[in-house]
Amino acid sequence: MKITALRATPVRIPRPTAFVSSLGTHAATENAVIEIETDAGLTGIGESSSIWDRMGPGCADDINGLLAGLLIGRDATRIRELTDLMDAHLDRAQPAKAGIEMALWDLLGKSVGAPVFQLLGGAVRDKVELSRSLSMGTVEQVVEQAERLVGEGYLTLKMKVGRDPTSDHENLEALRSRFPDLKLRVDANMGWRNPKEAVRHIHDLEAFNIELVEQPLHGSDLEGMRFVREHVGVPIMADESVWTPSDAMACVRAGAADVFNVYVAEAGGIGPASRIFGIADAARLTCIIGSMPEFGIGTSAQAHLAFAMPNIGYGSDVNGFVYHQDDIVDHDLRIEDGHLLPPTSPGLGVRLDADRLARYRMD
Repeated sequence: MKITALRATPVRIPRPTAFVSSLGTHAATENAVIEIETDAGLTGIGESSSIWDRMGPGCADDINGLLAGLLIGRDATRIRELTDLMDAHLDRAQPAKAGIEMALWDLLGKSVGAPVFQLLGGAVRDKVELSRSLSMGTVEQVVEQAERLVGEGYLTLKMKVGRDPTSDHENLEALRSRFPDLKLRVDANMGWRNPKEAVRHIHDLEAFNIELVEQPLHGSDLEGMRFVREHVGVPIMADESVWTPSDAMACVRAGAADVFNVYVAEAGGIGPASRIFGIADAARLTCIIGSMPEFGIGTSAQAHLAFAMPNIGYGSDVNGFVYHQDDIVDHDLRIEDGHLLPPTSPGLGVRLDADRLARYRMD
């Protein structure tokens, strides 16, 4: 099955309301949709997702300007070979490469009539517990968000922290008072400046029985992450510190985290993300799956990974599509009582909607 065409289209879809974290305010998501055509008459669909500076348009530039010419004419079923080839010609740029890689898995699944999770070894669970993130805001706004999500069946919520310690404390105090049995975690998004500051703020928040603290320091500060981990009781989860399998190995060696937050986009695809799970498993660590958030394509890729990886230890963010007011695909993802059910269609289980792609495209 040879690749005959490969293209990326940058897409911008608004969110129902702007989402606020220590990384800034996001009123819309800009990702890129990848289409890979083959001489077998099959088309694979992928998505490049990134909240960082280049976002969808930058990913599309990498794909259309370099990677497409590199891959056209090659065998689409040799996924690991093509992944290594992309890595050899383009350093980092993982979200761009991930979009292509997941489209290759989509093609492979369609060609054999099987969902991708079956190609990864088969399902190890019947449903995936989900987490939802709360946008920063006033106590009233945060509690209102939580009321709605708990009413939808979510058992785990993530509070964004790291900007204003007083606000963080007040919001968590209100949440814990209103929901004494809810699983609450916090995500600093690298918002604390140094290890001692992080430890001081975490000690203040531990009174609210938080489940995890995600990325307290800058992603490169593994020594600082280890210091924080050694001086607090709550588990520390690495996010921006763990993009690639190599990053995961560095985190293990440094003793920097108790949990890995694994992203298909940041890892460079489904295959590299599964290798991070393997490294964590060997180190006796658990993982969750994180979200940018993605549209339906990227969320579907996460879903297949989530059903095939054994060492998921907490609720995961495999629900990026719900953060947007629309999508550019139809998919078979279903959420019931705060849990994701298994995809059922061959490949990723997504069907591109040409009209909506045209409506939201950026170029």
